[in-house]
Amino acid sequence: MMRFPVWLTIVVALVVTAGVLLVGKAMLQPNLPLIVEAGFSLDEITPNADGDKDIATFEYTITRTAEVSLLFEAEDGTVFVFREDEPRFADDYRVEFSGVVDGYTLPGEDIPGEVERRLIPDGVYTWRLIAKDINSGEIEERSGTIAVRDADSPLPLISVFDISPPVFTPNQDSISDRVQVHVYLEKDADLQVYLLDDAGVRYPISARKEGRQPNEAGRHIFDYEGGVDLGADPPPDGTYTVVAIAQDAVGQRIRRTSQVTIAQGGKPRAEILRQAVGVDVVFEVWPYDERYYTTEDHPGELIPEPSDPSTLISTDITVPLGDMLVFKLTVENYGDVPIRTTGPAPGTVYNQNQVAAATGFYDESGAWRVGIECDTSSTSYPYRWAVASDDQLIEVEDPSTGNIYKYLPPGERAVVWGAIRLTEIKARNPQNCWAGLIHEDVAVVNSVVGLRSVEIVAPDGE
Repeated sequence: MMRFPVWLTIVVALVVTAGVLLVGKAMLQPNLPLIVEAGFSLDEITPNADGDKDIATFEYTITRTAEVSLLFEAEDGTVFVFREDEPRFADDYRVEFSGVVDGYTLPGEDIPGEVERRLIPDGVYTWRLIAKDINSGEIEERSGTIAVRDADSPLPLISVFDISPPVFTPNQDSISDRVQVHVYLEKDADLQVYLLDDAGVRYPISARKEGRQPNEAGRHIFDYEGGVDLGADPPPDGTYTVVAIAQDAVGQRIRRTSQVTIAQGGKPRAEILRQAVGVDVVFEVWPYDERYYTTEDHPGELIPEPSDPSTLISTDITVPLGDMLVFKLTVENYGDVPIRTTGPAPGTVYNQNQVAAATGFYDESGAWRVGIECDTSSTSYPYRWAVASDDQLIEVEDPSTGNIYKYLPPGERAVVWGAIRLTEIKARNPQNCWAGLIHEDVAVVNSVVGLRSVEIVAPDGE
């Protein structure tokens, strides 16, 4: 007698069981309509955000996977779309309706921006729920009426949307570092402003905490520096869409867009470089010569770069009154963006009672300079120099002003040196002197580098 393999017997049994189940299901649950039920919880809504009948709940059930649309037809035949051809599995559904539908404009309207969501006008509407079976193409529809009364219909218009400058360079050099977005809201609304890149990534822009309260009607100013002031790198260089979205309490939404370009963006990073051997800041004592005397109207000669290897030793320093305390150090731009600097040039000599402004170079926000300070200095780092000589700097013209600015390129190292003629013995003697790297009006990036004890001594008999 022939015997069937066990596996074949199992397969046959499963097939028979499945068939029985399908027949049984068909007998117990004959084909149902595609839409079993549909309707609103209210016959009328008053969408004005007063908490009374602002929203009606729409519930419906479909028995097969379908594409679903919910439309509202006004008495004059105008059709407004709430949902259109959205895929839904067989299930029970409920959605809240506040009278807000896909954006539209009325004849003769000139609305700045895109209306994304908007209240339908007051009136009585025929709602139509349309379902299309995605497999068979069968279409079913249910309909009814709902009234909309007392709607808070004014749109949250953005009547002003200005961006300045159109190109900005967030690198903390104080030249076009920030972009400002001015927005004027015509009614109270939730207001969001952000950058949008081609991949859909959003970069939020914060509003200034001044003037109008958040989301209040009126002028709002948004300020963006790419996150650099918080220590972060900005978005990559490129052109971005600036988006402003205003949404009022009932859900109406307006969107306005423009463009802005980020160029030369990045967090500037530099430091006083450590020396491979010996001290980080070389200090020497040189005799003074009147040809080095420098003022704003009388630029003196620059001293040559110190080159004595013995000064790499860390020892106390004695300076005869009237002679010069000379220093030398190395600065490295280890970031990805150039760093802006301003004079005076390395090699410049200060008198003890001078400050940087006496040489004709004032503090400039965003500029990097090397500074020297001592215990008896009256201000922070009164003696300052550019972070490199002109032959290592690149010049860049600001197209908006025509001004020329100087930058140390990324990856570059530069030797900086200079001197202070010590002409006065103060109460604290000896005193400590040190170097620093200053990012003006931003931070002292390196402070108290290469601290040394300096004593000023008077000539015999004085």
